Amino acid sequence: MSETAGTQNKLREVTHVPQGTADKVPEWLKQQLSPAGITINGPNPWDPQIHDQRFYHRVLQEGSLGAGESYMDGWWDCARLDEFFTRLTSRHVEKAISGKWVALKHWMMARLINLQSVKRAFQVAEQHYDVGNDLYEAMLDPTLCYSCGYWHQAQSLYEAQRAKLDLVCRKMELQAGDRVLDIGCGWGSFAEFAAREYQASVTGVTISREQQKLARERCKELDVDIRLQDYRSLEGQFNKLVSIGMFEHVGQKNYDTYFAKARRLLKDDGVFVLHTIGKMESQLGTDPWIHKYIFPNGAIPSLTQISQACEPYFVIEDVHNFGPDYDRTLMSWLENFLVAWPDLKDKYNERFYRMWIYYLQCCAGAFRSRNLQLFQVVLRKPGSGLTRYHSPR
Repeated sequence: MSETAGTQNKLREVTHVPQGTADKVPEWLKQQLSPAGITINGPNPWDPQIHDQRFYHRVLQEGSLGAGESYMDGWWDCARLDEFFTRLTSRHVEKAISGKWVALKHWMMARLINLQSVKRAFQVAEQHYDVGNDLYEAMLDPTLCYSCGYWHQAQSLYEAQRAKLDLVCRKMELQAGDRVLDIGCGWGSFAEFAAREYQASVTGVTISREQQKLARERCKELDVDIRLQDYRSLEGQFNKLVSIGMFEHVGQKNYDTYFAKARRLLKDDGVFVLHTIGKMESQLGTDPWIHKYIFPNGAIPSLTQISQACEPYFVIEDVHNFGPDYDRTLMSWLENFLVAWPDLKDKYNERFYRMWIYYLQCCAGAFRSRNLQLFQVVLRKPGSGLTRYHSPR
C-alpha cells in the first residue's frame, strides 16, 4: 500500500464521510468548480459532501475563511482534501471564490499595518508553535524539523529531514569551529545537527517559549545557545547564517530591516542560507483562514520580492526550488498525526482535529499544484573576494 493510500485509509477511519445532504447546489459554484473536475456531492474522493445548506452563502460571503471555518464546524467533508485543493489551486478556482471583502480587508491590513512588528512578533508563537510540544513530537520525525524535507534520495521522513539539514550545512560550507546564527531555530533541529555532525558553535533564536525549552534540553551537551529573542535585537558577527522556515513570518514591510540586519551579523567572507516557502506571484497579505487559525501575520514571499529585498545587501549565489518535496513532507506529517490522534484527542478536541487535517492537506494540495514553492537561496556579501560558489546539491 502506498504512503498516500495508507494515510487516507486512516483518515476515513477517524472521520466518517457521509454523502451530502444539501442538494441545492448554486449554479455559480458549479460553474466555478467544473473546470477543476470537482462536483459538489459527487462520487469522487475529492468531491466535497455538503451537509448544511448554509455552507454556500458562507463561502460566497467569506471565501476561504468561510470554507475553512465551515469545515471545522462539520458543515462539509471530503475524503481527499489534498486532492480537492490540488484541483482547486491548479485551476486557480480559489481566486474566483475568494470572498472579496474578506480578501480586501487582509490586503488593506498588510498594506497599512506592520503585521510583523516587534510588538506583534510573538503572536504566532503563542497561537501556533506553543500549542503543545506533544503534538509536534508526535507529528514530526525525531529531528523535529518543522519545514520541508529533501527527498532527493530519501526513503523516509527522517532521512529527508537529515538530508535537508546536511544540504544546508554543505551549501553554507560549514567548517568545524564556525560560529553560526540560526534565525528561527524551532526545536533546535539544525542547531543540534550542525553542532553534532560538523562541530560548529551555534546560536539559535526563537520567539516560542515551548521551542526554546525543548531545544535547550536537546542541545544541552552541545556548543549551542538557544535564545528567546526577536531577530531585530540580535548583535555580534557570525561566520555563517541560516534561516529555515522563519522568513514567512517577516512580512514585506520588514524585508529591508531583515536583510540589513543579516548583513551586519554576517562576517565579510560568510555565507547565508535562506530556506523559505514561496509564492508564484508577488502579493500582499495571506490567506484569511491561514492567518486566523494557523500562522497569524504570515506573509509568503515571491522570488521577485526576495531578490529585490536582497539587492542592496547581498549577492544571490544560488537558488534551489524543491517545492514538490513539501507535498510529500506534509502528507508524512498527516500520516503521523493520524496515527497519534487516539493518544492526542483527550487534549485536543474534534474541532482542532478538523482544523489540523484541513491545514496539512490544503497546504499539500497547494504545493502539489505548484501554487506554492520552496526556495533555498544562498547569499554572500558583494566584493568579499571569495572563490566561485559551487552548489553541492
